[in-house]
Amino acid sequence: MEVKLLNESEVKQMIQIIASDMDGTLLNDKMVISPVNAAAVKKAQAAGVHFIVSSGRGYTEIKPLIDNAGFNCPLITLNGAQVFDEEGKLLSSAAISDHLSSKIMHFLKKQKLYFEVITSKGIYSDNQSKRIENFAELLTNINPETPFKLAVSLAAARMELMNVNYTDDYFKLAADPHISIYKIVAFSSEGPKVLDPIKQKIQQFDSLTVTSSSDSNIEINHVNAQKGAALQAYADRLNVPMDNVMAIGDNNNDLSMLKVAGVSYAMDNAINSVKQTAKRLTTTNVADGVAQAINEVLAEK
Repeated sequence: MEVKLLNESEVKQMIQIIASDMDGTLLNDKMVISPVNAAAVKKAQAAGVHFIVSSGRGYTEIKPLIDNAGFNCPLITLNGAQVFDEEGKLLSSAAISDHLSSKIMHFLKKQKLYFEVITSKGIYSDNQSKRIENFAELLTNINPETPFKLAVSLAAARMELMNVNYTDDYFKLAADPHISIYKIVAFSSEGPKVLDPIKQKIQQFDSLTVTSSSDSNIEINHVNAQKGAALQAYADRLNVPMDNVMAIGDNNNDLSMLKVAGVSYAMDNAINSVKQTAKRLTTTNVADGVAQAINEVLAEK
């Protein structure tokens, strides 16, 4: 992919915000932030650039990962359904209505799909073994050389860091006036073959948007919960024009932020639509592609 490279002085003056996706982007095949990527993030922050994570994950999934990497930053979570500042203060939110949440959950149950519900009180699952199995499948998809038994062990260990809640009845969440539902994620190991028809059905609701962060899931949010809109609002809050914003991603749920950012990078492991949308290409998440992209725009003379 040919792109016009900016000279170093233009880039240095230009980039004030860098937004990075997590899965398949900032995270490597071990589902952690590598020391190389962490060092590049800290370098950008030291240069006065605002670094922000923009993920489909929830706050309780993201925070331990950036803490372990040794940096802190604002978070666009759940595809933009919740945005937090560096101190963990909620800046904005966009929840799915209780009525519509119940309707979608009934539909997914009827389709016999395993799904999870992400709320103002954290992540909820109704099947612990299925959650671990799904995470293990994600690990093996990212790194096919990982034996499935090892992936299961890694997944089980990762679950302990994520503070997942377990329930025997998702519908109690929709009925609880103290809980807001921000995202519903449905999974299938058969991928688009099973998920695409379901996605099409759900997209008939004007108040919902459906994206994905891998071939094996669909992520259902309020239509206002999109990474691009959240990134735009964050930049507006800082009075930073979008030409001065850089975004990095690899999958369908990153498209909206790659479209609004003045400088956009696709990971080399990204899906085709992301590579076609982004202005630039970096290396894979396993090869520290985020660090390469950051270092390119912060290149020293």
